[in-house]
Amino acid sequence: MTARTWAVALTGVSGAMIDVEADLSQQTPGFDLIGLADRALGEAVRRVHNACRNSGLDLPRRKLTVNLSPASLPKHGSAFDLAIAIAALGTEGGLDASSLARTVHLGELGLDGRLRPVMGVLPALHAARQAGFDRAVVPFANEAEARLVPGIEVHAAASLAHVALLHGAEIADPGCPEPVLIPERLEREAPTDELSDVIGQDDAVAALVVAAAGGHHVLLTGPPGAGKTMLARRLAGILPDLDEDEALEATSIRSLMGEPQTRLDLRPPFVAPHHSASIAALIGGGSSIPRPGAIARAHTGLLFLDEAAEAPRAVLDALRQPLESGTIEIHRSEFTSRFPARFQLVLATNPCPCGVYGVVGEECVCPPSAIRRYAARLSGPIRDRLDIDVHVGRVSAADAARQERGTLTTAEARARVIEARERAARRWRDLPWRRNAHVPGTWLRQGDRRLPADARAPLDRALQRGAITLRGYDRVLRLAWSVADLDGADTPRLAHVGRALFLKKGITA
Repeated sequence: MTARTWAVALTGVSGAMIDVEADLSQQTPGFDLIGLADRALGEAVRRVHNACRNSGLDLPRRKLTVNLSPASLPKHGSAFDLAIAIAALGTEGGLDASSLARTVHLGELGLDGRLRPVMGVLPALHAARQAGFDRAVVPFANEAEARLVPGIEVHAAASLAHVALLHGAEIADPGCPEPVLIPERLEREAPTDELSDVIGQDDAVAALVVAAAGGHHVLLTGPPGAGKTMLARRLAGILPDLDEDEALEATSIRSLMGEPQTRLDLRPPFVAPHHSASIAALIGGGSSIPRPGAIARAHTGLLFLDEAAEAPRAVLDALRQPLESGTIEIHRSEFTSRFPARFQLVLATNPCPCGVYGVVGEECVCPPSAIRRYAARLSGPIRDRLDIDVHVGRVSAADAARQERGTLTTAEARARVIEARERAARRWRDLPWRRNAHVPGTWLRQGDRRLPADARAPLDRALQRGAITLRGYDRVLRLAWSVADLDGADTPRLAHVGRALFLKKGITA
């Protein structure tokens, strides 16, 4: 008089297998759902009742209890509907028990019995595959997304009756009801601007190539109209394609946002929230259901914050921990969600409130105290976590007249970046890192990778006189390795360290 099947509870991008157990007993007829369900899941009882009746599948007229185990794990959403209904229908023995017990069921039920699409199918099935399951039933509208997970047999169903037939129910074929489809979405915007469109900014372009080669964070400072946003968008264009694991992580996060996924997008994501975005919008949140924020959506890609000095300081300081750890944990009274947040940060800001401080031919009307306060909106800890500080000046009339296009194209820059990253990946192949920006400083300051004293000399002097912190010291070392990779050198030399120190602090060797 019992039946069981499986579903998945998502907490962030992590999934836990839920054993859906249904028991039939000789008590007053009723339907109880237990196992720490939220309000949306608690309403599943009514949806299951109506969907079964309208599908010609009668629920037992006795006491029915459905338990979602482990009971201590919070569960939310309507994706459990299908598993609850199938387990309940299996209590009287009309369905194949072995088929139920080895199948993962995901889907929301409509009152007419049709299956409606749900969010997070990709990370849910990925968790099921890791747990050893190889068979799943999903709504018809989620089929393409479900098939992105390798090694799992996917059955797409349009209605509850179709799922019952799959498990051996002896009912009439319900035909082909019109499936619930997901509205077509606009393709995710990806910057495709050409790098050679940038003229008169050769130093800034060279700095961006170094940033792309090592995955380094960048601060662009300059007056309005200097091309900071243009440069940031072209940095996204020269980043190499993602590998399969990175693409799966990025696609899983978009699936959690409710965006239907039909393929693995190999291009790194480009996320550019408005400077007025709140802390919750940037890092994620939610009182009952965790939602990824902008930094999680930018995982494996680029997070661009324009007009960074206009953003609330608390919002920018919330980036400090994710920049170091590569993850973000959202703590609530009932759950803790963890999202990956290994993104490359680009900040763009003006030099002062009016924007023309230091610009030749312009008159800055800001008092010195206002300029200092404006610069202080980017706190010292945030600035210390940025690897490259680039001043972007306005293009002169001579440069505009002399150059029709820049000297470096997107294709050429991306080829250089790919070659540099391959050198780094070979160097760190026996370690858990693939990009220079992710290597801990202790590995670069000690052991076999420690640079000779003559190459470290300008960096040691800068640390000695307090021009940089130890964190900044480590970041300059990472930059030096990226500069050397672009130069084809096996190890950074004095010139590479000097170039890295200039990119970080504007200090010449």
